[in-house]
Amino acid sequence: MFQNTKALVLREVRYKESDRILTLLSDTGGKITVKARGALRKGSRMSAATQQLCYADMTLFFNRGKWTVNEAAVIEDFAGLQKELSAFALGSYFAECIDAIAVEDQPDAALLQLGLNSLFALSRGMYDRERIKAAFELRLMALAGYTPDLSCCCVCGKTEPKRPYLSLARGRICCGECRDGSFDAPVRLGGDSLDAMRYILSAPAKKLFSFSADKDTLRELSNAAENYLLRQTERHFASLTYWKSIKQFDLENK
Repeated sequence: MFQNTKALVLREVRYKESDRILTLLSDTGGKITVKARGALRKGSRMSAATQQLCYADMTLFFNRGKWTVNEAAVIEDFAGLQKELSAFALGSYFAECIDAIAVEDQPDAALLQLGLNSLFALSRGMYDRERIKAAFELRLMALAGYTPDLSCCCVCGKTEPKRPYLSLARGRICCGECRDGSFDAPVRLGGDSLDAMRYILSAPAKKLFSFSADKDTLRELSNAAENYLLRQTERHFASLTYWKSIKQFDLENK
């Protein structure tokens, strides 16, 4: 059985001498694992289209319970990510996060769009990387079913809580004066960072990164979004650690 699909390559692993095993997020089949035979051979027509973080038009063949790539052509290679290690590392983190929450054989158009939009913005340098990362993380959690309730203080009900805190464990906010020992794993937010989080959760996909945030607001937002994702997924992301190490190295060698 043949199937035509458009897919984002989330992960690639070398197999034997010339093959690749790919984890794809496809528009027709959701997350699937496929083999790209001969993709590593010199002159292979599918080599470029089967690299990690490439979005490609593929023809897949299904036989005996396994998928193989029959043909593949690049739609978008996000070339800007290939030019700088830090950008590629952050893009790999996005891919690892998507891989963690995507469901096998279940198409998810919103998840694919989030991945493509985030990688496009990152590769073109359209926004500050911390902005793209924070928006991606928070929107991803919403798509995964972990939307935090930011509507009001969970204790007093104020829609504009004073000195707000976000509970990483409960996904709720509360006023500083309402917070007690039962408010698990709190992180401090400012009014502007709370507004930015509310925007990210409700904005149209194409406007996801178009919110106001000064340096302090972006720092609070970035801290809250990253730690909320890590707490809700309860896992470690090697690509995030790698990106942070590159970022620190760049800061120390400016």
